[in-house]
Amino acid sequence: MQAITNFSVRVVQRYLPSAFVLAVMLTAIVFVLGMAVGGESPQNMAHYWGDGFSNLFTFGMQMTLVLLTGYVLALTAPMQRLLTGLTRQANTPKQALVLTIVVSFVCYYLNWGFGMVAGAILAREMGRRVAVHFPLIVVAAYGGELVRGPSSSIPLVIATPDHFMEDAIGIVPVAETLYSVWNMALTAGLLGLLVLFFMLQKQPDKIVRLRVDSEDEQGKTAVDKSHQTPSDRIENSRWPTLFMGLLAAGYLLNKVVAQGFSINLNTIILVFLALGLLLHQNPASYLHAAEKAVHAARGIIIQFPLYAGIAGMMTSAGLVTQFSEAIISFATPTTFPLLTFLSAGAVNFFIPSGGGQWAIQGPIMMEAAAALGANPAQTIMAFTWGDGWTNQIQPFWALPLLGVAGLSARDIMGYLVIWLGISGIAIVSTFVALAVFG
Repeated sequence: MQAITNFSVRVVQRYLPSAFVLAVMLTAIVFVLGMAVGGESPQNMAHYWGDGFSNLFTFGMQMTLVLLTGYVLALTAPMQRLLTGLTRQANTPKQALVLTIVVSFVCYYLNWGFGMVAGAILAREMGRRVAVHFPLIVVAAYGGELVRGPSSSIPLVIATPDHFMEDAIGIVPVAETLYSVWNMALTAGLLGLLVLFFMLQKQPDKIVRLRVDSEDEQGKTAVDKSHQTPSDRIENSRWPTLFMGLLAAGYLLNKVVAQGFSINLNTIILVFLALGLLLHQNPASYLHAAEKAVHAARGIIIQFPLYAGIAGMMTSAGLVTQFSEAIISFATPTTFPLLTFLSAGAVNFFIPSGGGQWAIQGPIMMEAAAALGANPAQTIMAFTWGDGWTNQIQPFWALPLLGVAGLSARDIMGYLVIWLGISGIAIVSTFVALAVFG
Protein backbone atom coordinates (compact mmCIF):
# COMPACT_ATOMS: atom_id res chain seq x y z
CA MET A 1 0.00 0.00 0.00
CA GLN A 2 2.78 2.43 0.91
CA ALA A 3 4.64 1.69 -2.33
CA ILE A 4 1.49 2.19 -4.41
CA THR A 5 0.69 5.45 -2.64
CA ASN A 6 4.24 6.75 -3.04
CA PHE A 7 4.15 5.94 -6.76
CA SER A 8 0.80 7.71 -7.15
CA VAL A 9 2.07 10.78 -5.29
CA ARG A 10 5.22 10.98 -7.47
CA VAL A 11 3.27 10.63 -10.72
CA VAL A 12 0.68 13.25 -9.73
CA GLN A 13 3.26 15.75 -8.51
CA ARG A 14 5.15 15.37 -11.78
CA TYR A 15 2.31 15.44 -14.30
CA LEU A 16 -0.86 16.95 -12.79
CA PRO A 17 -1.31 20.61 -13.80
CA SER A 18 -2.74 23.26 -11.50
CA ALA A 19 -6.48 23.19 -10.76
CA PHE A 20 -7.00 26.19 -13.04
CA VAL A 21 -5.18 24.59 -15.97
CA LEU A 22 -7.10 21.34 -15.37
CA ALA A 23 -10.38 23.26 -15.61
CA VAL A 24 -9.22 24.75 -18.91
CA MET A 25 -8.25 21.28 -20.18
CA LEU A 26 -11.66 19.87 -19.24
CA THR A 27 -13.28 22.78 -21.05
CA ALA A 28 -11.31 21.95 -24.18
CA ILE A 29 -12.16 18.22 -23.93
CA VAL A 30 -15.90 18.87 -23.62
CA PHE A 31 -15.74 21.45 -26.42
CA VAL A 32 -14.23 18.85 -28.77
CA LEU A 33 -16.62 16.09 -27.60
CA GLY A 34 -19.57 18.33 -28.29
CA MET A 35 -18.49 18.62 -31.92
CA ALA A 36 -17.28 15.04 -32.40
CA VAL A 37 -20.04 13.19 -30.50
CA GLY A 38 -22.84 15.71 -30.24
CA GLY A 39 -22.51 16.97 -33.83
CA GLU A 40 -22.48 20.60 -32.71
CA SER A 41 -20.68 23.44 -34.47
CA PRO A 42 -17.89 25.41 -32.77
CA GLN A 43 -20.21 28.42 -32.67
CA ASN A 44 -22.90 26.43 -30.85
CA MET A 45 -20.40 25.06 -28.31
CA ALA A 46 -19.12 28.55 -27.60
CA HIS A 47 -22.73 29.68 -27.16
CA TYR A 48 -23.49 26.83 -24.74
CA TRP A 49 -20.36 27.65 -22.75
CA GLY A 50 -21.28 31.32 -22.50
CA ASP A 51 -24.86 30.54 -21.46
CA GLY A 52 -23.63 28.24 -18.70
CA PHE A 53 -20.82 30.50 -17.48
CA SER A 54 -23.00 32.48 -15.08
CA ASN A 55 -25.08 29.58 -13.76
CA LEU A 56 -22.92 29.10 -10.65
CA PHE A 57 -22.58 32.76 -9.71
CA THR A 58 -24.99 32.39 -6.77
CA PHE A 59 -23.50 29.09 -5.62
CA GLY A 60 -19.97 30.41 -6.09
CA MET A 61 -20.75 33.44 -3.92
CA GLN A 62 -22.23 31.16 -1.26
CA MET A 63 -19.09 29.00 -1.29
CA THR A 64 -16.87 32.07 -1.10
CA LEU A 65 -18.80 33.37 1.90
CA VAL A 66 -18.77 29.96 3.63
CA LEU A 67 -15.00 29.91 3.31
CA LEU A 68 -14.51 33.57 4.21
CA THR A 69 -16.79 33.63 7.27
CA GLY A 70 -15.52 30.26 8.49
CA TYR A 71 -11.89 31.26 8.08
CA VAL A 72 -12.45 34.59 9.84
CA LEU A 73 -14.19 32.78 12.70
CA ALA A 74 -11.23 30.42 13.04
CA LEU A 75 -8.89 33.39 13.51
CA THR A 76 -10.72 34.69 16.59
CA ALA A 77 -9.03 34.26 19.97
CA PRO A 78 -11.70 31.91 21.44
CA MET A 79 -11.65 29.64 18.38
CA GLN A 80 -7.85 29.57 18.42
CA ARG A 81 -7.98 28.43 22.06
CA LEU A 82 -10.58 25.79 21.19
CA LEU A 83 -8.54 24.49 18.26
CA THR A 84 -5.38 24.50 20.36
CA GLY A 85 -7.14 22.45 23.02
CA LEU A 86 -8.36 19.99 20.41
CA THR A 87 -4.99 19.61 18.73
CA ARG A 88 -3.34 19.02 22.11
CA GLN A 89 -5.20 15.72 22.23
CA ALA A 90 -2.89 14.55 19.45
CA ASN A 91 0.78 14.11 20.36
CA THR A 92 1.92 12.02 17.38
CA PRO A 93 1.32 12.25 13.61
CA LYS A 94 -0.94 9.18 13.62
CA GLN A 95 -3.03 10.56 16.47
CA ALA A 96 -3.33 13.84 14.56
CA LEU A 97 -4.47 11.97 11.45
CA VAL A 98 -7.11 9.92 13.29
CA LEU A 99 -8.51 12.92 15.14
CA THR A 100 -8.66 14.98 11.95
CA ILE A 101 -10.34 12.15 10.02
CA VAL A 102 -13.03 11.47 12.62
CA VAL A 103 -13.89 15.11 13.32
CA SER A 104 -14.01 16.14 9.65
CA PHE A 105 -15.93 12.98 8.64
CA VAL A 106 -18.63 13.65 11.23
CA CYS A 107 -18.83 17.30 10.17
CA TYR A 108 -19.08 16.31 6.49
CA TYR A 109 -21.80 13.81 7.37
CA LEU A 110 -23.85 16.54 9.07
CA ASN A 111 -23.33 19.07 6.27
CA TRP A 112 -20.71 19.11 3.53
CA GLY A 113 -20.24 22.90 3.74
CA PHE A 114 -19.61 22.75 7.48
CA GLY A 115 -17.29 19.77 7.07
CA MET A 116 -15.30 21.52 4.36
CA VAL A 117 -14.48 24.55 6.52
CA ALA A 118 -14.14 22.67 9.81
CA GLY A 119 -11.86 20.02 8.28
CA ALA A 120 -9.66 22.57 6.54
CA ILE A 121 -9.19 24.70 9.64
CA LEU A 122 -8.54 21.69 11.86
CA ALA A 123 -5.96 20.35 9.39
CA ARG A 124 -4.24 23.74 9.34
CA GLU A 125 -4.12 23.88 13.12
CA MET A 126 -2.79 20.32 13.30
CA GLY A 127 -0.12 21.31 10.81
CA ARG A 128 0.90 24.18 13.06
CA ARG A 129 1.27 22.13 16.21
CA VAL A 130 2.16 18.56 15.20
CA ALA A 131 5.22 17.47 13.19
CA VAL A 132 3.10 15.81 10.49
CA HIS A 133 3.49 15.81 6.71
CA PHE A 134 1.07 18.66 5.97
CA PRO A 135 -0.32 17.40 2.63
CA LEU A 136 -1.17 14.12 4.36
CA ILE A 137 -3.16 15.82 7.12
CA VAL A 138 -4.99 17.92 4.52
CA VAL A 139 -5.97 14.76 2.62
CA ALA A 140 -7.16 13.25 5.90
CA ALA A 141 -9.44 16.25 6.34
CA TYR A 142 -10.80 15.93 2.79
CA GLY A 143 -11.16 12.15 2.52
CA GLY A 144 -14.55 12.15 4.26
CA GLU A 145 -16.06 14.55 1.71
CA LEU A 146 -17.57 11.63 -0.22
CA VAL A 147 -19.90 10.68 2.67
CA ARG A 148 -23.60 11.12 1.99
CA GLY A 149 -25.41 12.35 5.10
CA PRO A 150 -28.65 14.14 6.10
CA SER A 151 -27.84 17.18 3.93
CA SER A 152 -27.57 15.13 0.72
CA SER A 153 -29.89 16.92 -1.66
CA ILE A 154 -30.96 14.09 -3.98
CA PRO A 155 -32.49 11.67 -1.39
CA LEU A 156 -34.11 14.63 0.37
CA VAL A 157 -35.71 15.89 -2.84
CA ILE A 158 -37.07 12.43 -3.72
CA ALA A 159 -38.58 12.15 -0.23
CA THR A 160 -40.38 15.50 -0.55
CA PRO A 161 -44.02 15.61 -1.77
CA ASP A 162 -44.54 17.23 -5.18
CA HIS A 163 -40.94 16.75 -6.29
CA PHE A 164 -40.42 16.99 -10.06
CA MET A 165 -40.22 13.19 -10.56
CA GLU A 166 -43.11 12.15 -8.30
CA ASP A 167 -45.36 11.07 -11.17
CA ALA A 168 -42.68 8.66 -12.39
CA ILE A 169 -41.31 7.15 -9.19
CA GLY A 170 -43.51 8.42 -6.34
CA ILE A 171 -42.08 9.44 -2.97
CA VAL A 172 -39.13 7.43 -1.69
CA PRO A 173 -38.71 7.96 2.09
CA VAL A 174 -35.24 8.54 3.54
CA ALA A 175 -35.71 5.41 5.64
CA GLU A 176 -35.16 3.44 2.42
CA THR A 177 -32.23 5.57 1.22
CA LEU A 178 -30.09 7.60 3.62
CA TYR A 179 -31.14 5.73 6.75
CA SER A 180 -31.39 2.23 5.35
CA VAL A 181 -29.37 -0.37 7.28
CA TRP A 182 -27.07 -1.06 4.34
CA ASN A 183 -26.34 2.63 3.74
CA MET A 184 -25.53 3.29 7.40
CA ALA A 185 -23.25 0.22 7.40
CA LEU A 186 -21.51 1.50 4.25
CA THR A 187 -21.00 4.91 5.88
CA ALA A 188 -19.44 3.39 9.00
CA GLY A 189 -17.32 1.06 6.87
CA LEU A 190 -15.92 3.94 4.84
CA LEU A 191 -14.89 5.76 8.02
CA GLY A 192 -13.08 2.63 9.20
CA LEU A 193 -11.37 2.21 5.83
CA LEU A 194 -10.32 5.86 5.80
CA VAL A 195 -8.69 5.54 9.22
CA LEU A 196 -7.01 2.26 8.21
CA PHE A 197 -5.69 3.78 4.97
CA PHE A 198 -3.97 6.61 6.80
CA MET A 199 -2.66 4.35 9.54
CA LEU A 200 -0.80 2.44 6.81
CA GLN A 201 0.86 5.61 5.51
CA LYS A 202 4.38 6.46 6.63
CA GLN A 203 5.76 9.93 7.06
CA PRO A 204 8.16 10.77 4.20
CA ASP A 205 11.81 11.24 5.12
CA LYS A 206 11.49 14.94 4.39
CA ILE A 207 8.11 16.13 5.59
CA VAL A 208 6.42 19.27 4.30
CA ARG A 209 5.35 21.57 7.12
CA LEU A 210 2.67 24.24 7.08
CA ARG A 211 4.03 27.65 6.11
CA VAL A 212 2.87 30.01 8.86
CA ASP A 213 2.80 33.76 8.32
CA SER A 214 5.26 35.67 10.40
CA GLU A 215 2.52 38.02 11.57
CA ASP A 216 0.13 37.15 14.36
CA GLU A 217 -2.51 34.63 13.17
CA GLN A 218 -5.34 36.67 14.68
CA GLY A 219 -4.36 39.76 12.76
CA LYS A 220 -3.91 41.97 15.80
CA THR A 221 -1.85 45.05 15.20
CA ALA A 222 -0.52 47.43 17.80
CA VAL A 223 -2.49 50.67 17.90
CA ASP A 224 -1.07 53.90 19.22
CA LYS A 225 -4.14 55.26 20.96
CA SER A 226 -2.56 58.65 21.59
CA HIS A 227 -2.56 59.42 17.86
CA GLN A 228 -5.90 57.91 16.89
CA THR A 229 -8.25 59.88 14.69
CA PRO A 230 -12.02 59.64 15.26
CA SER A 231 -12.25 57.14 12.38
CA ASP A 232 -9.42 55.08 13.94
CA ARG A 233 -11.31 54.95 17.23
CA ILE A 234 -14.46 53.71 15.50
CA GLU A 235 -12.56 51.01 13.56
CA ASN A 236 -10.94 49.78 16.78
CA SER A 237 -14.04 50.00 18.96
CA ARG A 238 -16.23 47.10 19.99
CA TRP A 239 -19.71 48.35 19.12
CA PRO A 240 -19.81 47.95 15.27
CA THR A 241 -19.00 44.23 15.27
CA LEU A 242 -21.09 43.65 18.40
CA PHE A 243 -24.13 45.32 16.81
CA MET A 244 -23.86 43.42 13.52
CA GLY A 245 -23.17 40.13 15.30
CA LEU A 246 -26.22 40.52 17.55
CA LEU A 247 -28.35 41.51 14.55
CA ALA A 248 -27.37 38.32 12.65
CA ALA A 249 -27.77 36.18 15.78
CA GLY A 250 -31.19 37.68 16.48
CA TYR A 251 -32.38 36.89 12.97
CA LEU A 252 -31.19 33.28 13.29
CA LEU A 253 -32.87 32.88 16.66
CA ASN A 254 -36.19 34.21 15.34
CA LYS A 255 -35.98 31.91 12.35
CA VAL A 256 -35.31 28.85 14.53
CA VAL A 257 -38.28 29.71 16.77
CA ALA A 258 -40.59 30.23 13.80
CA GLN A 259 -39.43 27.47 11.44
CA GLY A 260 -37.10 25.15 13.37
CA PHE A 261 -33.41 24.73 12.69
CA SER A 262 -32.32 23.48 9.28
CA ILE A 263 -28.76 23.40 7.98
CA ASN A 264 -28.08 24.82 4.55
CA LEU A 265 -25.40 27.02 3.03
CA ASN A 266 -27.15 30.26 3.93
CA THR A 267 -27.60 29.15 7.53
CA ILE A 268 -23.93 28.19 7.80
CA ILE A 269 -22.86 31.56 6.42
CA LEU A 270 -25.01 33.47 8.91
CA VAL A 271 -23.85 31.35 11.86
CA PHE A 272 -20.19 31.84 10.94
CA LEU A 273 -20.77 35.55 10.30
CA ALA A 274 -22.54 36.13 13.64
CA LEU A 275 -19.94 34.22 15.65
CA GLY A 276 -17.03 35.87 13.85
CA LEU A 277 -18.40 39.36 14.43
CA LEU A 278 -19.14 38.67 18.10
CA LEU A 279 -15.76 37.08 18.80
CA HIS A 280 -13.56 39.59 16.98
CA GLN A 281 -12.85 42.61 19.14
CA ASN A 282 -13.34 45.28 16.49
CA PRO A 283 -13.84 45.89 12.74
CA ALA A 284 -10.10 46.31 12.16
CA SER A 285 -9.41 42.81 13.50
CA TYR A 286 -12.29 41.31 11.49
CA LEU A 287 -11.23 42.92 8.22
CA HIS A 288 -7.59 41.94 8.70
CA ALA A 289 -8.67 38.30 9.06
CA ALA A 290 -10.97 38.71 6.05
CA GLU A 291 -8.01 39.75 3.89
CA LYS A 292 -6.42 36.35 4.46
CA ALA A 293 -9.72 34.60 3.79
CA VAL A 294 -10.23 36.39 0.46
CA HIS A 295 -6.77 35.28 -0.64
CA ALA A 296 -7.72 31.70 0.25
CA ALA A 297 -10.97 31.98 -1.77
CA ARG A 298 -9.34 33.04 -5.05
CA GLY A 299 -9.62 29.55 -6.57
CA ILE A 300 -13.40 29.47 -6.02
CA ILE A 301 -13.88 32.93 -7.50
CA ILE A 302 -11.92 32.20 -10.66
CA GLN A 303 -12.70 28.55 -11.37
CA PHE A 304 -16.36 27.99 -10.43
CA PRO A 305 -17.58 29.89 -13.53
CA LEU A 306 -15.33 27.71 -15.71
CA TYR A 307 -17.03 24.56 -14.42
CA ALA A 308 -20.42 26.19 -14.95
CA GLY A 309 -19.43 26.69 -18.59
CA ILE A 310 -18.40 23.03 -18.84
CA ALA A 311 -21.77 21.97 -17.42
CA GLY A 312 -23.53 24.23 -19.91
CA MET A 313 -21.76 22.53 -22.83
CA MET A 314 -22.34 19.02 -21.45
CA THR A 315 -26.05 19.68 -21.02
CA SER A 316 -26.91 21.66 -24.15
CA ALA A 317 -24.86 19.45 -26.48
CA GLY A 318 -26.73 16.39 -25.18
CA LEU A 319 -23.55 14.65 -23.98
CA VAL A 320 -25.03 13.67 -20.61
CA THR A 321 -28.09 12.11 -22.25
CA GLN A 322 -26.00 10.19 -24.79
CA PHE A 323 -23.65 8.89 -22.11
CA SER A 324 -26.51 7.83 -19.82
CA GLU A 325 -28.37 6.06 -22.61
CA ALA A 326 -25.21 4.21 -23.63
CA ILE A 327 -24.84 2.92 -20.07
CA ILE A 328 -28.50 1.89 -19.91
CA SER A 329 -28.34 -0.01 -23.21
CA PHE A 330 -26.49 -2.98 -21.70
CA ALA A 331 -27.78 -2.82 -18.11
CA THR A 332 -29.77 -5.54 -16.33
CA PRO A 333 -31.86 -5.23 -13.15
CA THR A 334 -28.90 -6.66 -11.23
CA THR A 335 -26.18 -4.47 -12.71
CA PHE A 336 -28.21 -1.27 -13.05
CA PRO A 337 -27.44 0.27 -9.60
CA LEU A 338 -23.74 -0.43 -10.13
CA LEU A 339 -23.76 1.15 -13.59
CA THR A 340 -25.73 4.09 -12.19
CA PHE A 341 -22.99 4.62 -9.60
CA LEU A 342 -20.22 4.52 -12.21
CA SER A 343 -22.05 6.76 -14.68
CA ALA A 344 -22.89 9.33 -11.99
CA GLY A 345 -19.24 9.37 -10.94
CA ALA A 346 -18.08 9.90 -14.51
CA VAL A 347 -20.53 12.72 -15.25
CA ASN A 348 -19.78 14.35 -11.89
CA PHE A 349 -16.23 14.99 -13.02
CA PHE A 350 -17.60 17.37 -15.67
CA ILE A 351 -20.71 18.62 -13.83
CA PRO A 352 -19.64 18.83 -10.16
CA SER A 353 -23.04 19.87 -8.83
CA GLY A 354 -25.23 17.12 -7.41
CA GLY A 355 -28.54 18.92 -7.84
CA GLY A 356 -27.73 20.09 -11.35
CA GLN A 357 -26.51 16.66 -12.39
CA TRP A 358 -29.61 14.97 -10.96
CA ALA A 359 -31.92 17.34 -12.85
CA ILE A 360 -30.26 16.31 -16.11
CA GLN A 361 -29.30 12.69 -15.59
CA GLY A 362 -31.75 11.61 -12.88
CA PRO A 363 -34.94 11.34 -14.97
CA ILE A 364 -33.12 9.23 -17.57
CA MET A 365 -31.74 6.82 -14.97
CA MET A 366 -35.00 6.52 -13.01
CA GLU A 367 -37.04 5.90 -16.15
CA ALA A 368 -34.62 3.12 -17.04
CA ALA A 369 -34.79 1.74 -13.49
CA ALA A 370 -38.58 1.50 -13.77
CA ALA A 371 -38.36 -0.22 -17.17
CA LEU A 372 -35.82 -2.74 -15.87
CA GLY A 373 -37.58 -3.32 -12.56
CA ALA A 374 -34.53 -2.12 -10.58
CA ASN A 375 -34.91 -1.04 -6.96
CA PRO A 376 -35.61 2.74 -7.02
CA ALA A 377 -34.15 3.43 -3.56
CA GLN A 378 -30.92 1.63 -4.41
CA THR A 379 -30.75 3.41 -7.76
CA ILE A 380 -31.13 6.79 -6.04
CA MET A 381 -28.40 6.02 -3.53
CA ALA A 382 -26.15 4.58 -6.24
CA PHE A 383 -26.47 7.90 -8.06
CA THR A 384 -25.89 9.84 -4.84
CA TRP A 385 -22.75 7.89 -3.92
CA GLY A 386 -21.43 8.14 -7.47
CA ASP A 387 -21.92 11.90 -7.38
CA GLY A 388 -19.82 12.11 -4.21
CA TRP A 389 -17.25 9.45 -5.09
CA THR A 390 -15.36 11.31 -7.81
CA ASN A 391 -15.32 14.50 -5.75
CA GLN A 392 -12.10 12.97 -4.43
CA ILE A 393 -10.30 13.68 -7.70
CA GLN A 394 -12.37 16.68 -8.83
CA PRO A 395 -10.48 19.86 -7.79
CA PHE A 396 -13.77 21.82 -7.89
CA TRP A 397 -14.70 20.64 -4.39
CA ALA A 398 -11.15 20.71 -3.01
CA LEU A 399 -10.62 24.39 -3.88
CA PRO A 400 -11.88 25.77 -0.53
CA LEU A 401 -9.74 23.30 1.40
CA LEU A 402 -6.68 24.04 -0.73
CA GLY A 403 -7.25 27.76 -0.27
CA VAL A 404 -7.20 27.49 3.52
CA ALA A 405 -4.27 25.07 3.48
CA GLY A 406 -2.23 27.05 0.95
CA LEU A 407 -1.56 23.93 -1.15
CA SER A 408 -2.09 23.02 -4.80
CA ALA A 409 -4.12 20.10 -6.14
CA ARG A 410 -0.97 18.17 -7.03
CA ASP A 411 0.08 18.16 -3.35
CA ILE A 412 -2.88 16.02 -2.30
CA MET A 413 -4.18 14.30 -5.43
CA GLY A 414 -1.72 11.41 -5.36
CA TYR A 415 -3.16 10.21 -2.05
CA LEU A 416 -6.72 10.85 -3.18
CA VAL A 417 -6.34 8.71 -6.31
CA ILE A 418 -5.57 5.71 -4.09
CA TRP A 419 -8.42 6.55 -1.69
CA LEU A 420 -10.72 6.83 -4.71
CA GLY A 421 -9.87 3.26 -5.62
CA ILE A 422 -10.30 1.92 -2.08
CA SER A 423 -13.60 3.70 -1.45
CA GLY A 424 -14.84 2.74 -4.91
CA ILE A 425 -14.23 -0.94 -4.21
CA ALA A 426 -16.14 -0.68 -0.92
CA ILE A 427 -19.13 1.09 -2.52
CA VAL A 428 -19.20 -1.22 -5.55
CA SER A 429 -19.01 -4.27 -3.30
CA THR A 430 -22.02 -2.98 -1.36
CA PHE A 431 -24.16 -2.66 -4.49
CA VAL A 432 -23.03 -6.04 -5.80
CA ALA A 433 -24.01 -7.62 -2.47
CA LEU A 434 -27.39 -5.91 -2.61
CA ALA A 435 -27.93 -7.21 -6.13
CA VAL A 436 -26.98 -10.76 -5.18
CA PHE A 437 -28.58 -11.07 -1.76
CA GLY A 438 -31.39 -8.52 -2.05
